[in-house]
Amino acid sequence: LLPLWGNLEYESQKFSSRKEVCYNRVGCFTDDIPWAGTVQRPIARLPWSPERINTRFLLYTRRNPNNFQEITAVNPETIDYSNFNASKITRFITHGFIDQGEENWLSNMCKRMFEKEDVNCICIDWSSGSRCSYTQASNNIRVVGAEVAYFIDTLKEKYGYSPSMVHFIGHSLGAHAAAMTGKRIKGLRRITGLDPAQPYFQGTPVEVRLDKSDADFVDVIHTDSAPTIPYLGFGMSQAVGHLDFYPNGGEHMPGCKKNPVSQIVDIDGIWEGTRDFVACNHLRSYKYYSDSIIDPDGFLGYQCAAYNLFEGSCFPCPSGGCPKMGHYAYEYKDNITSGLMKLYLNTGDARDFARWRYKVSVTISGKSAVRGRINIAIYGTGGNTKQYEIYKGKITPHETYTNQIDVKLNVRTVTMAKFLWNNNIINPTLPKLGASKITVQDGEYGNMYVHIYYFLKH
Repeated sequence: LLPLWGNLEYESQKFSSRKEVCYNRVGCFTDDIPWAGTVQRPIARLPWSPERINTRFLLYTRRNPNNFQEITAVNPETIDYSNFNASKITRFITHGFIDQGEENWLSNMCKRMFEKEDVNCICIDWSSGSRCSYTQASNNIRVVGAEVAYFIDTLKEKYGYSPSMVHFIGHSLGAHAAAMTGKRIKGLRRITGLDPAQPYFQGTPVEVRLDKSDADFVDVIHTDSAPTIPYLGFGMSQAVGHLDFYPNGGEHMPGCKKNPVSQIVDIDGIWEGTRDFVACNHLRSYKYYSDSIIDPDGFLGYQCAAYNLFEGSCFPCPSGGCPKMGHYAYEYKDNITSGLMKLYLNTGDARDFARWRYKVSVTISGKSAVRGRINIAIYGTGGNTKQYEIYKGKITPHETYTNQIDVKLNVRTVTMAKFLWNNNIINPTLPKLGASKITVQDGEYGNMYVHIYYFLKH
């Protein structure tokens, strides 16, 4: 019903006069095309004033990891009196619709950064502009982005601070707020879009949404990219960055359950009460990013044409390595050669979400075929895995069975692989099967380990 509803809204508004609002410090905003009056953005809304949105900057550093210092470019003395260090990289983090900057996930992300690096971590709160109708919030981000740009300009004037020291991490609508900053401040080091919001942004021109032109490096994590109608996907599916990661295919995250909605007539009603249930997929993006700070090699993205192909090919990483989804994606910046890089990986269904991918091949020995399951456990210098099923069905001697598995730890150097098989049905002949050859290949470096071990089971 959404296209019909959108057309009716568009018809009712297309004859209204164009409107514009102007605010001190942040400039003027219009509701002209492409901001409204299109299929993607049928309802016209002008952003609220900076005072009403009340964008706040909450600084955390290693010196104050548990309690923020509120700083503001309107009163720059607050920056002088704070722990802000102009010699260090600044990472802004902001939330999306109906969220707030004082939620634990933002400050916890800062704390994880401090375990690995000494940075200025600034959580941006614009909850006064996000807790309203979705169409209004999707326009309020234009002022939020402008406020961050004004803050960065103040740092440039006050400290000679370069935009190349700025990384802006935005979730949902916050990803497009980061884009608004990048369109005003050229040369931002990086923007990370954590499941950028889909409604009112998917398929729009680049001036409206996040795009790879908004910073020197733009990486995106897509976790809820199913169509909003009827599947209630909140995140964009289109690739808009230098690197676009689609964990678990980008639509349905393991550990999340969602009830499809067949009819929605009010875009503003979609989000109410969805944070912890319907929005589970949408929230996974910032959880993956947070975990990636601690386990960077547990989120390798494999370049592939599609997720269904990734499950059987696109392995191992090429000689130049695989990009790391999340915090360390920037390390791959100088290796980007194509205009569009879509990357796939699998994660766990709960924290810790990191997974390490291996390819396992088993050549069977024995006298007769049986039906059953082939299981493999990998042992290495980094630890041992549980048993993983690589095949189920008819098992024939001298045949080779291959599959890829995602394990919960980095085995590192493989020292042994244990092969087990189990009958599906009781077999009075007590058949015996063994493994004449086992090959294990790790995904990151492509190292091959052959003839490691075999185990015979009756």
